[in-house]
Amino acid sequence: MVATMHDDSPTELNTALPTDTVTAPATCLPSTEPSSSPAPRWSRRRFLGGAMSGAAALVAAACGSGNDTPTPVRSPLATPRPGVGSYQTYLPFIAQDGAPDAAMAEPTLTPTPSKTPEPTATPAPPTATPTPQATPFPPGPPSKLGIFVGRNEPTLFELLKTQAVTVVKTLELDSNFVAQIKQTSPNTKVIGRIALEQVNLASIDPLAEARRFVEMVLPYADDPGRRPYFDGWESFNEPVAGSYDEMARLGEFEAERTRLLGERGIRSVIGNFGTGQPPLEQWPAFLPAVQAAIQYDGWLGLHEYSAPTIYHLSTVEGKGRYPGVTPQDSGWLTLRYRKVYNEILAPAGLTLPLVMTELGVDGLVQNRPGPPDAQGWQDFQGYWAENGYGLWGPGAYIEQLVWYDNAMRQDDYVIGGTIFALAATSGWESYDILGPAAGVLQQYLSVHAPV
Repeated sequence: MVATMHDDSPTELNTALPTDTVTAPATCLPSTEPSSSPAPRWSRRRFLGGAMSGAAALVAAACGSGNDTPTPVRSPLATPRPGVGSYQTYLPFIAQDGAPDAAMAEPTLTPTPSKTPEPTATPAPPTATPTPQATPFPPGPPSKLGIFVGRNEPTLFELLKTQAVTVVKTLELDSNFVAQIKQTSPNTKVIGRIALEQVNLASIDPLAEARRFVEMVLPYADDPGRRPYFDGWESFNEPVAGSYDEMARLGEFEAERTRLLGERGIRSVIGNFGTGQPPLEQWPAFLPAVQAAIQYDGWLGLHEYSAPTIYHLSTVEGKGRYPGVTPQDSGWLTLRYRKVYNEILAPAGLTLPLVMTELGVDGLVQNRPGPPDAQGWQDFQGYWAENGYGLWGPGAYIEQLVWYDNAMRQDDYVIGGTIFALAATSGWESYDILGPAAGVLQQYLSVHAPV
């Protein structure tokens, strides 16, 4: 069971917000190993670096819940700016022809929040804010967007009623909860993950660790009350190999646990690497796990985030609010999966189904523009308003996710991708789409369901 959180969705949404935030946590998983451990603790919350083939050195991290009870970090939205109209129910404007806006202005790296003016003795009557015309998303092909859900939340089932949610990734393993997911949307795939300490790949015994993992997951994965509803199981969350040898150990572990579960008819979701990981040159060491996953009907899991927009460090960066996407576009954070498939897996004849088990906007990416302390998408609303990505943050975020959805639809091997997060666990509130963002997403999904 995951830790519950308070719903911090504001009662009034504003077109632009200051960017005051709290400092990001250093890691996703609290350390549980003895202090004498020979290797440093790595997770997707560490800023990762290293040379990447064909590109300059990048450092990347990604968001998500690595443990059911992470250290809480409060990240409330800041006070609305004065003089800016608020929106309650409006959907974003969508360019019907897909034409990009004019080039973005140079981003402001350290914006200063507007000060709240002091009231005068005789305030002037407020000026009515014109009501913009709502423009819903138009109908289109079936979506591949899914949801990472932290706990049992009624909003999830409103989204599932559209029949357009491809995948749900959850840390909530209650059998009644997952049964209701399938009853509401039978074709939605469900991926589960149990809480694990991060793995030390420098000292792991791959075969023994695989057996240990299987012993821990079977009470859930093989339970008659859960087995009919879960379509796949992850192991370690965002493992990081410090060398080719460590990646080979991880590959051997994933291959063995995939075989052990596969012999029982239980699917594995292998990898689940963090944003920008692993380096492309390490992928050959992981191919035994890919081969085992293909043999036992497994899936590959990857996480893809970027910031200050979801396009950052992709080939469409700088093309405005509606940049479009083609099958040739790729990136070093988002759309990185295309480099893996086009340069490594497909040439080896190892194209297996792919799920982005986390995706979205995550400020814990180093050397990026935008507010320096921003974390989840909520912290970037002011930046987007100032730089032409939409005045209403929830709508602007869903627009960016729609762009990613368009990319996933172009690749047949992609099953879908789960937005992080709905009902996020404590500490990740600024990533949560509960509230108006979920409403916009629901309208989009309602016109992008399978026929």
